[in-house]
Amino acid sequence: MKDFSYITNSHPAYIESLYQEFVKNPENIDPDLRKFFEGFDFAVANSNGSISTSASAATVPGNIDWLKEVNVYRLILGYRNKGHLIANTNPIRPRKDRGANLNLEFYHLTEADLDQTFQVGNLIGLGATTLRNILQHLQKCYAGHVGIEFKYISDQNKVNWLYNAIEKQFFEPIPLNQKRRILEKLNQGVIFEKFLHTKYVGQKRFSLEGGETTIAALDAIINTAANNDVQEVVIGMAHRGRLNVLANIMGKTYEQIFSEFEGTAKVDQTMGSGDVKYHLGFGSEVTTFDNKTIHLKLMPNPSHLEAVDPVVVGFSRAKADVLYKSDYDKILPILIHGDASVAGQGIIYEVLQMSNLKGYYTGGTLHFVINNQIGFTTDFDDARSADYSTSVAAMVQAPVLHVNGDDAEAVVKCVEIATRYRQEFNSDIFIDMVCYRRHGHNEGDDPKYTQPQLYKLIDQHPNPREVYVKYLMEHGDTEAQELAKEMEKKFWNDLQERLDEVKQKPLPYTYQPPELAWKSLRKATPDDFIQSPETGIAEEEVRRLFKGIMSWPDDFKPLKKVEKLLQEKIKLLETEDKIDWATAELLAYASIIVENKIVRMSGQDVKRGTFSHRHAVLRDEETNKGYNRLKHLQEHQEKFRIYNSLLSEYGVLGFEYGYALANPDALVIWEAQFGDFSNGAQTMIDQFIAGGEQKWNRMNGLVMLLPHGYEGQGPEHSSARMERYLQMCAELNMIVTNITTAANFFHVLRRQLAFPFRKPLINFSPKAYLRYPGTYSHVSEFTVGGFKEVIDDPSITEPENVKKVLFCSGKIYYELAERQKKENVNNVAIVRLEQIYPIPYRQIEALQKKYNKATWFWVQEEPLNMGAATFLKMNLTQLNFGIISRNASAATATGYSKIHAQEQAEIINTAFSI
Repeated sequence: MKDFSYITNSHPAYIESLYQEFVKNPENIDPDLRKFFEGFDFAVANSNGSISTSASAATVPGNIDWLKEVNVYRLILGYRNKGHLIANTNPIRPRKDRGANLNLEFYHLTEADLDQTFQVGNLIGLGATTLRNILQHLQKCYAGHVGIEFKYISDQNKVNWLYNAIEKQFFEPIPLNQKRRILEKLNQGVIFEKFLHTKYVGQKRFSLEGGETTIAALDAIINTAANNDVQEVVIGMAHRGRLNVLANIMGKTYEQIFSEFEGTAKVDQTMGSGDVKYHLGFGSEVTTFDNKTIHLKLMPNPSHLEAVDPVVVGFSRAKADVLYKSDYDKILPILIHGDASVAGQGIIYEVLQMSNLKGYYTGGTLHFVINNQIGFTTDFDDARSADYSTSVAAMVQAPVLHVNGDDAEAVVKCVEIATRYRQEFNSDIFIDMVCYRRHGHNEGDDPKYTQPQLYKLIDQHPNPREVYVKYLMEHGDTEAQELAKEMEKKFWNDLQERLDEVKQKPLPYTYQPPELAWKSLRKATPDDFIQSPETGIAEEEVRRLFKGIMSWPDDFKPLKKVEKLLQEKIKLLETEDKIDWATAELLAYASIIVENKIVRMSGQDVKRGTFSHRHAVLRDEETNKGYNRLKHLQEHQEKFRIYNSLLSEYGVLGFEYGYALANPDALVIWEAQFGDFSNGAQTMIDQFIAGGEQKWNRMNGLVMLLPHGYEGQGPEHSSARMERYLQMCAELNMIVTNITTAANFFHVLRRQLAFPFRKPLINFSPKAYLRYPGTYSHVSEFTVGGFKEVIDDPSITEPENVKKVLFCSGKIYYELAERQKKENVNNVAIVRLEQIYPIPYRQIEALQKKYNKATWFWVQEEPLNMGAATFLKMNLTQLNFGIISRNASAATATGYSKIHAQEQAEIINTAFSI
């Protein structure tokens, strides 16, 4: 809040001088003080001559008590900025005293001033009026059942919009039909929970009881959104209240929900484990209160609270790109948080930091916090240091509307304001609905163990529906109680009928183009991985695309060092007909976008590549202007979407997973700066990427590029923890590769969209070997065939003489091959396993027959307890092989270069000496 003590402690003559300066040069005056003087002038202009002043004369009438006018203005600002600290937002217990300092004395005012008239009443739309009226209005606007936090917003347009919404629009009466709608949604929310609690005693459902106003709120958000150009709403939420939302917002039939409780639901998948009922996703098409049609999506989620958040915004961004031509007004992401999780989970910070970045912008997210004042058994005093669970909102200047969850109409008005704000400014906004949790964390948990006093209050407290019925009756709606009874009876009977297997018709649904694309795909089978599909392109197309990505405008001057690098790549093709690794990667992307399919890539420094190899976007050395090398390949093409990300793994990987989830015809790639860094996103990997298809029947074709390889860079920059991914591999859930040639990398990327299904691809990418000539591929390798899961030793001409087979994966192949060539070893074959999972059994079996006199050894750089060794030992049972590796280790690699070199040499020596 502005500190005007320098004014209130000054002589009136000083204020007069400020006013004279305002008349002459208003831009020289503090914006808040300027607003005060503008209000004074407005009062003068509308005073019918009772106050005499002239702007040209710049005189101040003597009958104005400037100091008190300023003090009342400070009081107005105080309530606008800090009224939320004393607002009556808690339905259960008194607010903590957070030192709001909103008493009259703090502003050098007394009760004797209450009936004095002040001109600054004009600033809040009251005209010149008494301090008593001003104070009552401020308490009504800012310290009633709603408290608004927005003093940190610097955009004055947003501030003025919020002033108008809170001080004027909020008090417009709710029409009778909307009151009935609120009562209907409260009735549905309350009775649904009561019914489940009665019929399924002790079963976990993570009840919404205490926060049932959420149902009326979501209904109002969707209705307001549809009236403001939104065509699709994407919702992410954890488990509390999810079943209620599915039934009473999404329109999932009660029969489906009850069958899941009964354990008789048909599992809509040919393999996999499924998930508990309160994690499942759902899509529907509903007709709003105002008769508008809108698509709704509730994303599936794990128990890891808030992990679904980046998935929702990524999904929304993809839908905006593919369906709505990047018109973000057409799609609204809603994230429903718990108070403990929004305060405690760092992913919230990451998602907010992404919100205004070019690569991750979705036009603003509406955040709705079901604030039940407790996390599992932890009271809010132990759950956060900030005043509010939503204090993180200030970081992106997102306003917060704190509202009492027992005041259904206030909640509905808040969410309507929030939805309109999001549409008006395409910015994030929070609603913090303070409510309570009637039961424990789940229905079998007794909360009185840790919060006996709180739960004594909750036991005695009426539910939101009862509170609203009482309110309606007290405000003249004499039919409210009878109407509520009728609604309850009908709804209860309806629920019983659904339970008794009387059919409820599912809502009609129109599939969107990306959904039709998903429906055209099928589940993968083991036979799909016997041989990869054809992914080659014509040689003339290779050369045309190559020329396109090696060109730039005449007036563009790339950095000389980069230009020299590109000229070397051009010379390589011209003289040897070969293509290097980075160019092969860009060729793969180019070949896809000219087919008008989306390629999106993000990660830290991906435009140039962490190892300065990609240079997908060049920089003009004089202007710093960027040039996307894949932008002008032909007249009609998709754009190449590549974004340097913020320093985030968890949030960004979740965003990209969500983007890939929305559209099967998009190749979505996330590259870790170093593969080791992906451990910062382990929740996304474990909960979504590895198990999403098995749990939720949702395929995903996300590509993860994880730089990997032992080059003496220490334990943080060597291993992408291949063993972790392989340990999670089963049921054809994902593909794990460690590729050694440029052409094979080209083909594996194109294969992602060529498959008649989608699978996450985890590729362990090279670092030092990006520029190694051995990885370059002849142009002919791009024109025929497809991805090679296994590559045989090209140097072996007499397989019957082979005594030993060293099979390996990735970078170490080239070190083994160099030794083989250097010492002219012709009785040792080196076989590359390019795809580690699904294991290419048939190709390995064929090589086993080919080298039928040989002893096999798996050779890896990683310690024995890491890498692929244990996975292959467990799964490749038809092959008896030894293992050559570093000794088992707690750390992934040594930090000492000499020890690294010694260990590496020992592996190579052992491989050729056994």
